[in-house]
Amino acid sequence: MDQSKRYANLKLKEADLIAGGRHVLAAYIIKPKSGHEPIATAAHFAAESSTGTNVEVCTTDDFTRGVDALVYQVEETGNGDYLMKIAYPVELFDRNVTDGRAMIVSFLTLTIGNNQGMSDVEYAKMVDFYVPRQLLQLFDGPAMNIADMWRILGRPQVNGGMVVGTIIKPKLGLRPKPFADACYQFWLGGDFIKNDEPQGNQVFAPLKETVALVADAMKRAQDETGEAKIFSANITADDPFEMIRRGEIILETFASNASHVAFLVDGYVGGPTAITLARRYFPNQFLHYHRAGHGAVTSKQSKRGYNVLTHMKMARLQGASGIHTGTMGYGKMEGDKNEKMVAYMLERDVADGEYFRQEWHGMKPTTPIISGGMNALRLPGFFENLGHSNVIQTSGGGAFGHKDGAVAGAKSLRQAHDAWQKGVNLIDYAKEHPELKGAFETFTADSDKLYPGWREKLKVSA
Repeated sequence: MDQSKRYANLKLKEADLIAGGRHVLAAYIIKPKSGHEPIATAAHFAAESSTGTNVEVCTTDDFTRGVDALVYQVEETGNGDYLMKIAYPVELFDRNVTDGRAMIVSFLTLTIGNNQGMSDVEYAKMVDFYVPRQLLQLFDGPAMNIADMWRILGRPQVNGGMVVGTIIKPKLGLRPKPFADACYQFWLGGDFIKNDEPQGNQVFAPLKETVALVADAMKRAQDETGEAKIFSANITADDPFEMIRRGEIILETFASNASHVAFLVDGYVGGPTAITLARRYFPNQFLHYHRAGHGAVTSKQSKRGYNVLTHMKMARLQGASGIHTGTMGYGKMEGDKNEKMVAYMLERDVADGEYFRQEWHGMKPTTPIISGGMNALRLPGFFENLGHSNVIQTSGGGAFGHKDGAVAGAKSLRQAHDAWQKGVNLIDYAKEHPELKGAFETFTADSDKLYPGWREKLKVSA
């Protein structure tokens, strides 16, 4: 059934829709299956996303037609793909019974729900969306971010700089005491340690035992260095009550250092419910959104679901304090330099996406967390591309892989950041900082590629 007469209106102007303030706008890359017309397919997609079905039904009335999702642009982009834009009336989206606030679950149910499996659609992927102020103000947004972390660390509240972090490796395999010992060693030189995303309450590393030893390691490291330290503890679970219990146990155990604890939640696999639970039940803790598994839909190879930009915007709406954003091509993960747009969408009050400019109307920023194959040598290029260093950066191998151990690895990361902030060439800075020089000697493939002639300048033999 061709539904284009009802669910498509190509005369609508995007500027008018934005000015009207009552539509969520979504952009997709869509490919109709062979034999199906683009506009008819797009209209079917919009119908399935809102008020339509495959046949005319007797319960449709004038009100129902007034909240139809409407296709307002279909434009060929090549290789059988089309850019499709849909306007969704804000009335379509579900609200909480308890407080009238909005939810990402409803947004996803409509925008990438049943429409992902329709018989006339080869594939469709959401690549950007716009939320009007009327709906934006109904989302929680972050309660905490890097500024709160800087406060704990005793830094300026503006441009406090990189938080030096790590992930305890190997990802799984350490028992409680070796895990806590590794934390202590890194904290002698760094700021922030996170659980890796699968770590929790394994049989060989019971949560209560591990957390008690880590809390003790934090106290000892703080006493020795005179500096505050932060631990991001994984509380992800299938059961909300299990998540709450884990969080409570952790806060009780850290006691006077409870404010030095962030809660890590696997937000992609755990879903919006897990994120919102942590955001609302523990509003005084930094909410660390780990996106493990997101590549199943966000990678460039995937033609369905949504892209990284869309994922980041949803994370800020939900209230993530920080989220992993990748390394923009400077680490081991897939990405490129232009993905700094993703970080800007998290950080800024107004930011340009792929198709829409989003105004956040004062919603607190979400902090980019940079992780995946980074070391001291790669940091200056990353900061130069991003334009600042106000991120949480976690290096596993970049810290524990240092030839002189975790303390030196942590210090080398801090020294690379200091060199960039001061505008000093990294090789010159390494001449006066042995830990940074050790990073050159450890990560020689990067040294050779990024800093030709470093051996001669640092007087290191081949």
